[in-house]
Amino acid sequence: MNFLAPLAFAFAASIPVVIVFYLLKRKRVVKLVSSTLLWQKFLADTQASAPFQKLQKNWLLYLQILLLALAVLALTRPFFATTAKPAQLRVLILDGSASMQATDESPSRFERARTEALKWVDSLKQSDRMATSDQMVILLAGANTEVKQSATSEKAALRRALHACAPSDSPTRLVPALKMAESLVRDNKDAEIHLFSDGAVPELSDFENKALPLIYHKVGQRADNLGITALDARANPEDAKQRAIYASVGNFSSNTMSADLELLLDGQLLNTVPLTIPGGQTAPQVFKASQAKDGVFTVHLTGKDDLSADNEASIVSLLPKPVNVLLVTRGNRLLEKALRAVANVQLAVANDLTDAGAGFDFIVLDGVVPTAWPKGNVLAFRTVNTNWVESVAAVEAPVIVDWKSTHPLLRYAGFDNVQIVQSLTARAPTWAVSILEAPQAPLILAGDLGRQRIVWVGFDPLESNWPLRVSFPIFIANAVDWLNPANAKNSQLLIKAGDPFRLALAEPMKSAEVKFPDGSTKQLDLGTDAKEIVFGDTAKQGVYHLRAGTNEVTFCADLLDAAESNIRPRDELKFGEYTSVAATTVQRTNLELWRTLAAIGLAVLLFEWWWYHRRTV
Repeated sequence: MNFLAPLAFAFAASIPVVIVFYLLKRKRVVKLVSSTLLWQKFLADTQASAPFQKLQKNWLLYLQILLLALAVLALTRPFFATTAKPAQLRVLILDGSASMQATDESPSRFERARTEALKWVDSLKQSDRMATSDQMVILLAGANTEVKQSATSEKAALRRALHACAPSDSPTRLVPALKMAESLVRDNKDAEIHLFSDGAVPELSDFENKALPLIYHKVGQRADNLGITALDARANPEDAKQRAIYASVGNFSSNTMSADLELLLDGQLLNTVPLTIPGGQTAPQVFKASQAKDGVFTVHLTGKDDLSADNEASIVSLLPKPVNVLLVTRGNRLLEKALRAVANVQLAVANDLTDAGAGFDFIVLDGVVPTAWPKGNVLAFRTVNTNWVESVAAVEAPVIVDWKSTHPLLRYAGFDNVQIVQSLTARAPTWAVSILEAPQAPLILAGDLGRQRIVWVGFDPLESNWPLRVSFPIFIANAVDWLNPANAKNSQLLIKAGDPFRLALAEPMKSAEVKFPDGSTKQLDLGTDAKEIVFGDTAKQGVYHLRAGTNEVTFCADLLDAAESNIRPRDELKFGEYTSVAATTVQRTNLELWRTLAAIGLAVLLFEWWWYHRRTV
């Protein structure tokens, strides 16, 4: 047994003091009586004239000595040392995602997780020799993984680090935190990773074969939550003067829940819709509203549930502007007609492009190799630029085997019964993704090459029956939306909470200012040659305002994550198909014994009190 405070043995000097009190003779009070006949025994006890009397057997004395001994031993803080076991490293990961703000734990899941982590800090073994002391690392897995405290055995520093942690409104991002923890414990076979979380994370397949020494501490009790999981604002297809606001609300509990969904424009209430959603179901909602100028639409759920971070979402709505499009073709009337049918498109037609396409929002190349390649966004049909793709080959009658229906270009557009006579194929470059596949190679590629957005279609629509299918005009309309620089800018104005916001600068600026959703501001110092502002302090959802010189930009950070709104605590974490880690039932170990000794001392004190009063009654 070792002692953390051996100097406390000095308090053992109080034990002889108690014994001396029992040796001292009692001070007698003189009383006048008529006879001493009845007081003989009392007189026998008062015969001694010395100041001390003989120590007699007294159970109260023994109990008091035992009580003092226990108190002194508790003050020395004894503990059992394991000299044969090397020092351990424990990496504590505190989940700081939005779901940890749920109030099914009191006062919240995050506070409960912090309390449990503090107990592990209290149980940390310390030694006079730092080389034999256990150490801990504190990581916060919020919008980004933060090292709150590097490896140390100082409990005060670890407690300060835990108290400095705070949850964010971002989705769960445990993979970077676990990768960092894995790198810290890789060369220490006795190390452990302790994760304090509700387990609301996607499958962690990156760690399927890593044998991660993970101990999962589950927090959370239930999943009573309504959450906004999707939000979009577009032109109303039935009335061009109105905007259509699409919202999706999910009920992630097992019970039917009710609430009101409010629509606001720049803080002014426009409409309220009552919702009653069965358990496990999602209710899509569409609002129609007039908008006279650019503004911010906000949808807000009124009602009580366990998580408030997903009860509100905002989106910047910019009024649509005309789209200037140049079609370079030798005579494709079907393509020209499809482009003119798209709302707000102002189309110009030419048979060649001799400049970079200045003055147009994007260029459509229809089987024409231009004299000058455009520098802006491009939709190219059977036109190859060797700077875009490699390994170009011609294929006769390619069979369409798959298409990426989740890509914005193919939204509501399918390729069933589409037949192609001949097409070019190319290997997918690093800047693009394949959205239409043949067995040989991709048929349609889309991506961003630098700041140029490109859609490459390997075949001529006139050499297929595609123009006769409804998917063709839908694809053209989607391409106009995707290639329009104004729409690309609009999409940048809505980010996930915790993701960085980027703004390209037309000219160098020395500083900028950001106004947060709570009204506070922050100054940004920019370099003299900065071409872009990257602002990453977006952990809280809401509306942000960025001012850089004469430019003022409003953008929104929202949660909008169905997986995060599903706050059901997980009993296990999935590491791939065959590996999982169950929530632990391990209790923390008290290495120190002073609490036990103090409890025994209290019991002795109560017994001594009872024994004394029993004798004197």
